[in-house]
Amino acid sequence: MEEPRSISRRTVLLMAIATGVIVANLNFIQPIEGLIASDFQLSKAVVGVLAMLTQLGYAFGLLLIVPLGDIFDRYHLIQFMMVLSILALLVAFISPNAVVFAVATTLIGITSVAPQIIIPYAGFLAPAMQRGKVLGTVLSGLLTGILLSRSFSGLLGSVMPWQDIYLIAAILDVILLVIVHQRMPRDPRGHQKLSYGNVISSLPRLFMTQRRLQGSSLNGFCMFAVSNVMWSTLAFYLADQYHLGSNVAGLLGLLGIAGVLAAPYIGNLVDHRSPKLTISLSIVFSAFAFLLFWLIGQWLVGLILGIVLLDLGTQFSQVSNQAIVQSLNRKESSRNNSVFMFSYFLGGSLGTMFATWAWSIDKWNGVCLVALVFLVISLAGHLILKEPDHLNEPAGE
Repeated sequence: MEEPRSISRRTVLLMAIATGVIVANLNFIQPIEGLIASDFQLSKAVVGVLAMLTQLGYAFGLLLIVPLGDIFDRYHLIQFMMVLSILALLVAFISPNAVVFAVATTLIGITSVAPQIIIPYAGFLAPAMQRGKVLGTVLSGLLTGILLSRSFSGLLGSVMPWQDIYLIAAILDVILLVIVHQRMPRDPRGHQKLSYGNVISSLPRLFMTQRRLQGSSLNGFCMFAVSNVMWSTLAFYLADQYHLGSNVAGLLGLLGIAGVLAAPYIGNLVDHRSPKLTISLSIVFSAFAFLLFWLIGQWLVGLILGIVLLDLGTQFSQVSNQAIVQSLNRKESSRNNSVFMFSYFLGGSLGTMFATWAWSIDKWNGVCLVALVFLVISLAGHLILKEPDHLNEPAGE
């Protein structure tokens, strides 16, 4: 298939907005964990498991649903998944107890995978020399959704019942669905003559035979785990150290705007310099962030500087790895993205689980120690599974 000559700015903007609005569903729970724990009379460790279920559900949605993007028309598949996600949000809204909410939050994770169908679709539509920039812009939307969802959830949770957050999210998703139906470009490939069983069974082969996919998957696993280590326990730390509520946790999420603004420039760096450089920077920024959290996190200035650095590190990792993954075989782009994002959110869910467990044992020191373990693993992977110097460099698999 010939390289498309261009992708319009309007299309890229729509894809960025869509990824941001949909991915927000995954993060509403983080700033309001304390409210949910109080309402359902749960311990912090148990409510941490509920947050983990969202991430884990998303990981399995990535593994089992996103590969369908290599089979079905992505224009229709994106909308179908949005409908299911809206239904899951409504179940969360009406949940009468923790068990039903646990089912709902898992379903939210499983069904909110449309962004990971949109991202390889954007990579497919973009010309090769613009792919990093286009993906950087779309991923800016993704990160904006993550950041604003925390602020949205934290602020609304301080003035209304936390359940209403899920109702409002469902309404916003319905509005987005109408716009996507009208404005999203049709998939030029249509439906492919591939069986679901063959597509799913090919995932282990893709992982085992592509060293670049292995490296990106390991780095994504570790760096998103590091991000979730902080965000899943921030509300606990603010309440314990500063006696502040969910509204402040939400406002601190806005500090990640630095990562949003940097994403297109990171994409340019990946296109014209080196993914190896940008992956290195992701590890350095995240390591310095947790050094600040541990040494001077008891002061707000240390916490603020650390959050800015951590979100920059997360964005450097995400944009770099997505550019590497989308530079692989275009016919397998959804499956490659599925493998990468499965590992990414599996890391996020484990980061959440281990961080809440560590908080219950040694509070903030324990949280920082968990982050250190993931950072050491990411550094080892960076040194062993070396990233390419340039995206157009032969893979050598």
